[in-house]
Amino acid sequence: RRRVMLISQIGMLLASALLAALTWQGLITPRLLLAFTLLVGMGTALNSPAWQASVRQQVGSQYLPQAVALNSISLNLARCVGPALGGLVISLWNVGVAFAINSVSFLAVIFVLLRWKPLHAAPDRQPILPAVAEGLRYCLTSRPIRTILVRGLALGFGVAGYQALVPSVVRGPLHGTEMQYGVLLGLFGVGSIAAAFFISGARRRFGLEAVVTTSILAFVVAQTLLASAQSVAMAAPATFIAGAGWVTGLTTINVAMQMRSPEEFMGRCLSIYQAVTFGGMAVGAWTWGALADMTSLPFTLHAAAGWLLVTLVLMRLFAPMPAPGEGRVEAA
Repeated sequence: RRRVMLISQIGMLLASALLAALTWQGLITPRLLLAFTLLVGMGTALNSPAWQASVRQQVGSQYLPQAVALNSISLNLARCVGPALGGLVISLWNVGVAFAINSVSFLAVIFVLLRWKPLHAAPDRQPILPAVAEGLRYCLTSRPIRTILVRGLALGFGVAGYQALVPSVVRGPLHGTEMQYGVLLGLFGVGSIAAAFFISGARRRFGLEAVVTTSILAFVVAQTLLASAQSVAMAAPATFIAGAGWVTGLTTINVAMQMRSPEEFMGRCLSIYQAVTFGGMAVGAWTWGALADMTSLPFTLHAAAGWLLVTLVLMRLFAPMPAPGEGRVEAA
């Protein structure tokens, strides 16, 4: 897992550095930008399952929910500072400088991974295709994990409406600048951090289903508010609420997946979870973007909110989140 993370981080460093260099020289085009975004996304897809699976190598299962929440807090703290800083850098200098700073940031993670020496033994090596098939078979035959994957897919598709359309809303109806867009993304991170402190207690007290339902309703409110916003100030509450809903829903589903994945399948289960959930976001982003082109931004945001409401009712009836202890795997 450590080697996988190192390879992916180095790959993202090289892609980001080349993106910064081409942008600095004025050679970047929309297609090249999409290609580099794809490369960084591939690096993230390779890095994230190994990163998340390594959390249980560092803490006991009794501390796993808190560790996942802490990891989420650190990521969203960066989400608070990063976009606002990026907007400031672009306003003071240019996009090339912002991309260059981004590429340098990978060096810190690479340095930590080079120094980290896991105490646990490395998983047994297997041929990749049979190992993937074995992981898929396990996920499909485990009812709790199947349920989590279905919920992740429905949630990812619906919240993509917010994530994909915020830049268009800021640039269009709100007539905002890069700096203001960065501030809104920063507020998204603030909302995420504020919610992260309460997630573990809420899960223990109210259960997985109630917490996931709350996160979905938060996105419904956020998308509805954003659809009617006429200024950046009016969009700010929607962004904060969306950040809280984001970390509440995805962290809860992530913890539920980790707690129900045996150590020997941990990386594969999390890879499948990521492919399903973030694949749903990718398809959702394209779908909501296409719908916005055919109709309007407010209509599409309301449609995404409607999707979340309809699927919430259906999922609670036909694919409820696992009950406390259902399918839970204790670390050896």
